Amino acid sequence: MPASPHSERETPDIETSSDGYASRFSGPAGHYLLSVQEQGVLSLLQNDRPLTGRLVLDVGGGHAQLAGPLLKQGCKVSVAGSDARCALRVRQLHGEAVAFYEGDLTDLPIADRAFDTVISVRLISHMDNWPGLVAELCRIADKTIIIDYPTYTSLNLLSLATFPLKKRIEKNTRTYRSFWDGEIEASFARHGFKATADYRQFTMPMALHRLFANSGGLRNLETLMRKIGVTALIGNPVLRRFDRMNG
Repeated sequence: MPASPHSERETPDIETSSDGYASRFSGPAGHYLLSVQEQGVLSLLQNDRPLTGRLVLDVGGGHAQLAGPLLKQGCKVSVAGSDARCALRVRQLHGEAVAFYEGDLTDLPIADRAFDTVISVRLISHMDNWPGLVAELCRIADKTIIIDYPTYTSLNLLSLATFPLKKRIEKNTRTYRSFWDGEIEASFARHGFKATADYRQFTMPMALHRLFANSGGLRNLETLMRKIGVTALIGNPVLRRFDRMNG
């Protein structure tokens, strides 16, 4: 039988778990980008069930960008990664407070519906077998899933146009896939989940935030765009929440 085109384990989270990747978020622009991401994830989580004691799995979360904020909210946090190296940063920052599961990101050693909430940021747009990742997130989530992805909008064309600039600034930035909202919704629907909320993050491309890192002008513009509703319409990337349709 011929091998599946996705038969080899994908390991994009090794890069996002590295110190080099973390260094991209060490300055003012990076701190700002992470603060918006944190605000978005927590706002999507806090609109129904209490967070204290909630079992949360961060798939591809070796970057440790969300483990700390989730722990502060009282969640019981675990991280899943494709390689043992993906645990290093989490262990360095949080010790044994965060459990770690190693395995194929599309076939994790985790029981069905083992976690109330499953989160996966900075991952799906770097997966060739992204439908397999969606299927696995749906299998292990009992109630709720939150992912992020770049979506096709008019301003996304500006992000694509500024990608060479982003690459020059960050040096180690990676290519990524953008999605239509409908294709993401359809993929989750096939596994019994529906989109229930979203949080769009930025109106301006991240490359511009990094280029003007020491200026508050763009951040002030982002605040204004969110207040008047522009970000909710065209912001990118989008954090999206999905909930199981039938208990």
